[in-house]
Amino acid sequence: MSNLPHTYDEKYFKTGPYADVSFARYSQYWWSNRYYALLARQYGPRQGRVLEVGCGLGHLVGWLTDRYQVFGTDINASALVQARSNVPRGHFVLMSAEDLRPFLDGLFQIVIAKHIVEHLPNPERAIMEMSRILAPGGLLLMATPNLDSPMRARKKEQWIGYKDPTHISLKHPQEWLGYLQKNGFRPRKVFSDGFWDAPYIPILSVRLQKLLFGVPGGLQAILGWSIIPLCMGESLIVLADKL
Repeated sequence: MSNLPHTYDEKYFKTGPYADVSFARYSQYWWSNRYYALLARQYGPRQGRVLEVGCGLGHLVGWLTDRYQVFGTDINASALVQARSNVPRGHFVLMSAEDLRPFLDGLFQIVIAKHIVEHLPNPERAIMEMSRILAPGGLLLMATPNLDSPMRARKKEQWIGYKDPTHISLKHPQEWLGYLQKNGFRPRKVFSDGFWDAPYIPILSVRLQKLLFGVPGGLQAILGWSIIPLCMGESLIVLADKL
């Protein structure tokens, strides 16, 4: 754990979505965390313990402290220092997603894995661990790049799933769903998040494309919906019940 790959050092949390960590209110990062917290509230048990695997700076679980006892794990010690500052009521632990053994079986009522599994050498092992620590009837909320996105073929190597070199486990939705079912989960809802990675069309301005393509995903995030089909988004989002 002390020998973190360079890609997960402090610089990693100042790039991509983390470039917003001034967290200008209503930034894309802000809305994303709010949205996933809304999903946890809407579909998960009304109380209990929530774990975010790969919690980064802790902002997502910070939305849930009023109702739940919140926990987070990450492999980046400096990120966890910031998480503890951002969410004083949270419990944050340096831990790999592929080995959650310090947590007891069935300890959590909700587990969130937001864009984590694609970073792992053995994502099925992580899913097995998440199943183990979830109580029967608990909720898994998982998101990962959608290899069935029609924009992957359009953008090729510039597609959002390929641009991050730490995405080492990209898989098609049916393969992810197979892992979940094999490890004791029943998917309740499978959907996506819209097209938010403009530009998609060379001849239109990026600002106009963000408006044209981003409206469905933006409305879904603002209103807490889960209705965009896989064929209309960049991510696979799964809400799955632990059997």
